[in-house]
Amino acid sequence: MASAETDCKAPFSLDSYHVSEELGFILSEPLEELPPYYQPWMDIALRVPELVVVHKLRSHINKMPLLSSKFLQKHRELRLAHLALSMMTMGYVWQEGENDTVETLPCNLAVPYWEVSQRLGLPPVLTHADAVLANWRKKDPEGPFNMENLELLVSLPGGESVRGFFMVTLLVELAAVPALRSIPTVVNGVRCGDTEAVARALEDISHSIQDMTDALKLMQVYVEPSVFYGIMRIYLSGWKDNPSMPKGLVYEGVQTEPMEYSGGSAAESSLLHCFDELLGVKHEAESGSFLTRMRNYMPPAHKQLIQDISLQPSLRSFVHQQASEHLNQAFHVCVTKLLALRSYHINVVSRFITMPAARARQLRNQSQDSEREMISRAPTALEERGTGGSGLMTFLKTVRDQTKDALLPETSKDTLH
Repeated sequence: MASAETDCKAPFSLDSYHVSEELGFILSEPLEELPPYYQPWMDIALRVPELVVVHKLRSHINKMPLLSSKFLQKHRELRLAHLALSMMTMGYVWQEGENDTVETLPCNLAVPYWEVSQRLGLPPVLTHADAVLANWRKKDPEGPFNMENLELLVSLPGGESVRGFFMVTLLVELAAVPALRSIPTVVNGVRCGDTEAVARALEDISHSIQDMTDALKLMQVYVEPSVFYGIMRIYLSGWKDNPSMPKGLVYEGVQTEPMEYSGGSAAESSLLHCFDELLGVKHEAESGSFLTRMRNYMPPAHKQLIQDISLQPSLRSFVHQQASEHLNQAFHVCVTKLLALRSYHINVVSRFITMPAARARQLRNQSQDSEREMISRAPTALEERGTGGSGLMTFLKTVRDQTKDALLPETSKDTLH
């Protein structure tokens, strides 16, 4: 018992991980403007969608002055700079679609982008931490945190579906906040042998994961599948495991060899990584190594939180050892809710990627109406892959099945496949 008592004296908390009590991993009150010196960046970043459409983004960026990043001092300034430079980079690389990509990012964009990335511990590519966590403002600052009152700071081609995609994802992050806040209660309860505290906290996490699934259902309301697949998706793609850019991208002025970075992926959200480590979900080699690599695309403090949760005493073993029906049931429901969230995510991916991909193959040689034109110009290289570069459906189904394996033996047989 001595070790348990010692553990109780130094409780696990979220204080050192840049996690907000109200917003979780979401950046609180993102800045909307950079210091005036950086206005040339913002002038172009705010026009990325329109400049891509008229094929002029590359020429505007090529004429942009090379600015020093040294006047960016505060964390929020760095996050807005990273967001703006990321959006410009995605537009620059993919302006002409998959068939006319660039091999080099010009130094006036590449050098400051690299410097800002190094300071934040993020890669020089658009990430979930940029496009979702740091890319929002309330229209009415006193109003609710909901779809009607939220807008993007910087956007990509795709109109309202872009706002819908990023804002719905933001609401999924928001729905997870009560679950995040409950993680220390679970960890400390396991350390101190407090069965009831653990069971109650797991119930709170279950409710929160259900709310995440409900928030994700808004995708079908606010995002048009043909727009996501035919217009938006390429701008979320990176230059690793992407047949359109097999060599990667040279960041001019940074190094002469090309570098490879994955595109944006739901796997860059720290949420499910935290839940997996807490609940003891183990991933097999291939999907596990992809998920582990995605942690390098998260803010370092969030990556550290996942790592530190993984080092705590095993919740699954604790549940297994306790003769508590309440705890057993709470753990079972929690894993089942996580399983349901992952199953629903597969449903979303099918609606927004697999089905439009099949339709694109069918339509490619037919006469074109506007939907056909949109879908048929979607990148063929991404038909079976996620923007993060993973083989999509196989990966998602493997991860879901491994979630099922976290159920305790006596309860797993009751769970529907």
